[in-house]
Amino acid sequence: MRPDRARRTRPAWAAAGLLLAGPLQAELPPDRPIPGGVARIDLATEERPEQVRYADDEVLLHRDGAHWQAVVGIDLDAEPGQHGLTVDGKRHTFTVAPFEYETQRLTIDEEAMVSPSGETLARIRAEQREIRAAYRSQAVEAEPRLDLHPPVDDAPVSGPFGVKRYINSEPRSPHSGLDLAAPTGTPVEAAAAGEVVETGDYYFNGKTALIDHGSGLITMYCHMDEITVARGDRVARGEAIGTVGATGRATGAHLHLSVILNGNPVDPELFL
Repeated sequence: MRPDRARRTRPAWAAAGLLLAGPLQAELPPDRPIPGGVARIDLATEERPEQVRYADDEVLLHRDGAHWQAVVGIDLDAEPGQHGLTVDGKRHTFTVAPFEYETQRLTIDEEAMVSPSGETLARIRAEQREIRAAYRSQAVEAEPRLDLHPPVDDAPVSGPFGVKRYINSEPRSPHSGLDLAAPTGTPVEAAAAGEVVETGDYYFNGKTALIDHGSGLITMYCHMDEITVARGDRVARGEAIGTVGATGRATGAHLHLSVILNGNPVDPELFL
């Protein structure tokens, strides 16, 4: 994969998020209600709601002082404007602000990785269904830590979240994760405690593992050289789950990390 333009930008609010003080703030992602971001919504109740849903998915809840908050993952394709939560049958609204991610143009020499054949497309669609099902896993009942452990030690970001990608001049889906550059064989560690709910060697994602941390928080690790855990394994925060590689649609060794909250991939840098 050869980037024609791989300029790395960091929104001003990303730096600001590092300045949040206090132990409670440190464990929560900053409030960034944009497409691909996270909204923290005060539910103005001292009693934990029985059910909070956003777009038909259960939402993670967190007690903030006397009140409960909804911590909502917003889809990258979300339209700016008013969005609604259902809280024990009552509607709460919040605003999703517009945000423009940068554009990245990539060149891939292997045509099969750009325009797969019909038989390969059937495989890709089946894999996408499997991955999307794992996004909504409910295997773990837990209230997870939201300050995630970096899965690769001291790895620079080689591909930011949310960039609008053109591959060989053809528009493709925005980048739904964070690429962390590291040599093949570098250990990959679990971002938080949880259960491995899916592994596979996928056409685009390569060797991949997905971990359910509870309350709708899932992490996905792609392009690995080796996976050392299996579906159903329980892992601790910081436990090795495999090694960095370049499997799938990748021509350089790196880890693609996705963070999924209530079924939506969101910016991992909000959690790291």
